[in-house]
Amino acid sequence: MPYLRVIGSILLPNMGGWVSTITMIGQVKRPDGKAWYQVIKKPTWTPPAWVFGPAWTVLYSTMGYASYVIYKDCGGFTKKSMVPLALYGGQLVLNWTWTPVFFGLHKIGLGLLHMAALDVSVVACAASFYQINPRASLLMVPYMAWLSFATCLNYSLWKLNRDDEKVN
Repeated sequence: MPYLRVIGSILLPNMGGWVSTITMIGQVKRPDGKAWYQVIKKPTWTPPAWVFGPAWTVLYSTMGYASYVIYKDCGGFTKKSMVPLALYGGQLVLNWTWTPVFFGLHKIGLGLLHMAALDVSVVACAASFYQINPRASLLMVPYMAWLSFATCLNYSLWKLNRDDEKVN
């Protein structure tokens, strides 16, 4: 039965990401059929759209497995696991809600503030994981690296588009 907990821990963050993305699909198209994100100004180093799906699948899976390691090492939902797993859950909610803010509301500036809160919460989560199992914390490093990149991208998008009142 432990394998079901591992699978559930990996699937949970992925499912939240899928739901967050799927709910935005209908909201990102403009009347001319182009997606809002396609027409805003972007830096030359913006990755192609196809990169995001596989990247997030790997990141959600590794962070999900890290949460399982903490759960297992603490003996389940115990007093010892309460703070690290609450931090994990909090950062997941911030992660999942960034997409509706950025893509749904077209609020690049608010998305940047949201991303900053996410960055802080992920560092706090990884630090709390480190106290229990340093390897679980290391599983969060690719996620933190990607978020650093995503924060820089969000900032660049805000800077390039901040004069357009439709995106801020």
